[in-house]
Amino acid sequence: MMTRPMRRISVVDSHTAGEPTRVIVAGGPPLGAGPLAEQRERFRRDFDVYRSAVVNEPRGSDVTVGALLCEPADPSCTAGVIFFNNVGYLGMCGHGTIGLMATLAYLGRIQPGEQRIETPVGVVTATLSPDGAVTITNVPSFRQAKSVAVDVPGVGPVAGDVAWGGNWFFLTEHGGQELRLAEVEHLTDLAWRIRQAVNANGFPDVDHVELFGPPSVPGANSRNFVLCPGRAYDRSPCGTGTSAKLACLAADGKLAEGETWVQESIIGSTFTGSYRRRGQEILPTITGSAFVSAEATLLLDERDPYRWGIRQ
Repeated sequence: MMTRPMRRISVVDSHTAGEPTRVIVAGGPPLGAGPLAEQRERFRRDFDVYRSAVVNEPRGSDVTVGALLCEPADPSCTAGVIFFNNVGYLGMCGHGTIGLMATLAYLGRIQPGEQRIETPVGVVTATLSPDGAVTITNVPSFRQAKSVAVDVPGVGPVAGDVAWGGNWFFLTEHGGQELRLAEVEHLTDLAWRIRQAVNANGFPDVDHVELFGPPSVPGANSRNFVLCPGRAYDRSPCGTGTSAKLACLAADGKLAEGETWVQESIIGSTFTGSYRRRGQEILPTITGSAFVSAEATLLLDERDPYRWGIRQ
């Protein structure tokens, strides 16, 4: 039997509140040393085909978020991580960090307790509980602009806040209507139109849109629909999006320091959040759970024209 040359990439898959994370644990690109922000740029510039191979079809899907496990530059950190999706790279990823912690625990690399994780936008702490829940203390978050009004073609005027929670968000109420999973196609189109209008009106860095409505789960404070950069919606309540929401609530005096906020996702899963103040910013904490769903070796056959994924 003739053997064919293959590249092998070892991954562990998990989902956090329904949102998938695929962690590359071996076989990833050689990024060298240095701060994670520099490693991410090297990844983007020289090895973007790995991103596409791991998360794009035919091996992945638009909803899959990838996480490259890296050596941290900060010696106090347990691990470094670079997050990416179907169209590019992310700053922080809340659900992905929870998924990374579940993966590290599954691999036997960590035990319950606090770990420091280096990301391209800063160090976050993540605490693994004995029951598997993970609490993240995210990067400092803040609201940049309040009640930004944009005219959305085909929709009309929409007002919302621009905030940073590890990624840039535009957050707006969905007219008091219930957000339902059955309306995902409509919500995706609406959020995409809003993002384009926000980008064209002074906020080009906003790449996530978060719509809010009344909760449906007992004990939740609100329900959200989050559109991610590649037009896939977040199945989880979105960790960085919840951080951005907490920053807006804190700025408006609607949530006290240490008070709990339960954010429900479009599929009904929840994250629990709170914050403490740090000057004009907040330090959000987000708690959720992830479950390992697969361990696999991705094979990249040199004869396969789509071995590096179907690229957009």
